[in-house]
Amino acid sequence: MSMEVSTTALEGVLLFETRVFSDARGALREVWSRRRYREAGLTADFVQQNHSHSKRGVLRGLHYQIQQPQGKLVQPLVGTIYDVAVDLRAGSPTFRQWFGAELSAESGQQLYVPPGFAHGFYVLSETADVVYLCTDFYAPEFERSVIWNDPDLAIDWPLQGEPIISDKDQKAPRLCDAEVFHDV
Repeated sequence: MSMEVSTTALEGVLLFETRVFSDARGALREVWSRRRYREAGLTADFVQQNHSHSKRGVLRGLHYQIQQPQGKLVQPLVGTIYDVAVDLRAGSPTFRQWFGAELSAESGQQLYVPPGFAHGFYVLSETADVVYLCTDFYAPEFERSVIWNDPDLAIDWPLQGEPIISDKDQKAPRLCDAEVFHDV
């Protein structure tokens, strides 16, 4: 089973395309193999897996942990999302830049968002089940957010009407008022 890996303009953000094997019975896809991902350049150790179920129009993010930062390998198992990573590493040449990609269950694509980045996604399909492996444990006391529509970031979300956003995410600060990473 092979896969392709693409680098992005943001150092450490990787796009994986897993191979799907289909026949009359259905399909099989290898979604994680430490050996195969290490051969592709991803050496992260994952300690937790999360699952979210969302309906069309839900926008989650932009989230990060200021301490115990999490790298995330994100993939939809059902549906299609627009997935976004924002570089919050103050010393990085791509600080404040973002990368977005449409990921679908059918494509088998996965996005790796390294520690030091904020992450969010928008649901394009009727529903989406998204799983992501994390490199550190969830620590609510270190959880931070940046507002999804920060004009300084100018993320080009492919919105289909007004997004559905949690109260917590709607109250997130702009990046200019948020904590960022200095030593990641």
